Amino acid sequence: MKKLKIFIIAVAVMLLAIVTPVFSAAKPTNYATAGKGFAVIELFTSEGCSSCPPADELVARIQKEYNDQPVYILAFHVDYWNRLGWRDIFSSADYTKRQGAYAQYLHLPQVYTPQIVVNGKKEFVGSEEGTLRNAIKAGLQKPSTAQITLSNVKAGAQKLTLHYQAAGNGDNSRLLLALVQKSAQTSVKAGENKGRNLAHVQVVRQLQGSLLSNGKSGDESLVLPKDFNPQNWEIIGLLQNTTTGEIIGAARQALASAG
Repeated sequence: MKKLKIFIIAVAVMLLAIVTPVFSAAKPTNYATAGKGFAVIELFTSEGCSSCPPADELVARIQKEYNDQPVYILAFHVDYWNRLGWRDIFSSADYTKRQGAYAQYLHLPQVYTPQIVVNGKKEFVGSEEGTLRNAIKAGLQKPSTAQITLSNVKAGAQKLTLHYQAAGNGDNSRLLLALVQKSAQTSVKAGENKGRNLAHVQVVRQLQGSLLSNGKSGDESLVLPKDFNPQNWEIIGLLQNTTTGEIIGAARQALASAG
């Protein structure tokens, strides 16, 4: 009987030794896949475009649903609708230029609104909810290849300063810093949306970029708009591959506690 007990214990120990490493190896792999993905949603929109409000409303819903996950929304108001009766106060030629760059990266014949680009790789009509949700899911499931961290964020009277640290980005990358107004409303007086009160989220108010070498860190500053209020703004940092247009890293920092 003793020999039988010893044999059973020995077999159990051998099985435990074989099985345990399998589960130990699988756990970090699953965690890395689920925990390090992200989705950067760039919406190109305009207050002068009658088909844009549904896209603005969609990203507002997404913002509420994913507010505790690495989903970063950037609403770029383009300026080419301004000539048709209503000047969008949030519009900028720089944002139109950024949309044009995506047209080249993604081999598109023309730009349009509303347009969404996710992680610099997939574009579609900005009001296509199912397509957007699928793109977010895919982005969250894919581990990022690079990391960007933002720290020591300080908002003064006229400018905001911060420290950044990039890793795993390679030499053909660009650091983009977007100063984002988290919510805004406009009463439109002319153009295609005349008479409508439009609500916006994640409006990009300032965007600047600089080329980076691999693993670089440094300090940056951005000029603050006159209507800046730290309670309703945040800073989003992106790492973008300058060859393909792909967003390879992203991070955000709230400004409410900035000193």
